[in-house]
Amino acid sequence: MQIIILGAGIIGVSTAWHLLRQGHDVTVIDRQPDAALETSFANAGQISVSHCEPWASRDTPAKLARWLMRQDAPLLFRPRMDWHQWSWGLRFLSQCNDTAFERNVRQISALGRYSHEALKAMVEATGIDYHRLQRGIAHVFTDTRAFEAAAGASQLMRRFGVERRVVDTAELLRIEPALSPFGHRIVGGTYTASDETGDARVFTQALARHCAGLGGRFLWGRDVEHLTRAGRAVESVSVRDRATGGRLDMTADAFVVACGSWSAPLLRTAGVGLPIYPGKGYSATLRLLQPDRAPSVSVIDDEVKCAMTRLGDHLRVAGTIELGGWDTSIESPLSQARCRMLLDRVRQVLPGVCDLQTPNFWAGLRPATPTNIPFIGRTKLDRLWVNAGHGTLGWTHGAGSGLALAELMAGRRPGIPFGFLGFAPG
Repeated sequence: MQIIILGAGIIGVSTAWHLLRQGHDVTVIDRQPDAALETSFANAGQISVSHCEPWASRDTPAKLARWLMRQDAPLLFRPRMDWHQWSWGLRFLSQCNDTAFERNVRQISALGRYSHEALKAMVEATGIDYHRLQRGIAHVFTDTRAFEAAAGASQLMRRFGVERRVVDTAELLRIEPALSPFGHRIVGGTYTASDETGDARVFTQALARHCAGLGGRFLWGRDVEHLTRAGRAVESVSVRDRATGGRLDMTADAFVVACGSWSAPLLRTAGVGLPIYPGKGYSATLRLLQPDRAPSVSVIDDEVKCAMTRLGDHLRVAGTIELGGWDTSIESPLSQARCRMLLDRVRQVLPGVCDLQTPNFWAGLRPATPTNIPFIGRTKLDRLWVNAGHGTLGWTHGAGSGLALAELMAGRRPGIPFGFLGFAPG
């Protein structure tokens, strides 16, 4: 088949890789000059199969109310005159119960395990070097009540095949000695040795070059403007060249929408409505001043809900979600406060380890669904497929989501307990 993939982040490029290996003719279109320059650009770097709990839980509404006036809130809802935001929010609240939480965790963790195996196979096949560290992820607690609740969460993950072990402070500091200066604040933690880390941008850009080597075509600097349908099928996609302003309607046997947060408005041009809304996340990339004191185990800091991950000679600290529209700037007082929070936490946890004077700040939009379960599969229109809505788990789920969609497009259902969109086994 001739297949057009819209979006060149980790999801779109992984999809392209698997479709090319099946022998399809693949074209990838993106508005940026290279792959992974938006949502996949500067995330936390974690392949966090063990930390896949959805945002919506029984306790979330009360937390949101407490956080509403905090500029550094881990999850901040900023109301706007936007029907799509409010519709998304109501669906999100409907998921804030124990039954939905467990149902959603089951699917998200299944996709995570499947995707981790897919990533390992891709790395073996390509040999891509992306600052990979297979040292696990530690979740650090400074609040006793939160640490006690972590035991129940770990037990739930074990039920779904993910080993997340509860550890006391002494063992946690043996696992990652770099946390010792902060040890007096730590009351305990969890640790999953099977998780790993790496730079999603580096991996995705290298994978795009491998795709090109397999015959894949990449059209950079093209805005995807709308989908055109004819009856019950998508007929073409309209793209505009950013350099020349020229427009082109492109046809194909199949179209895959993998545009992250922009997937929802693009799909609406063809009359397909999916509840995907952007969650603005922040990160800072910091040069290591004392590499020998930097962590090699990725750390999730439960108190401020941020992650710290070593990527070569830099540390990436990332966190917070802001549900307030499509703005990715970091100049506003609110954004500056959230950026300062990340630096302040590194200063507290890893004093003297990083250069905090010249941070590289970044903000990107996480394409979130109310359940945190992505949409992977066939839409209600012929020839139109979607691979979007991965929230903060795009890097964790990217490899497997690409493989799963390629399998679905070949008429095969992947062997995982996951609700693939619009796929009915033959």
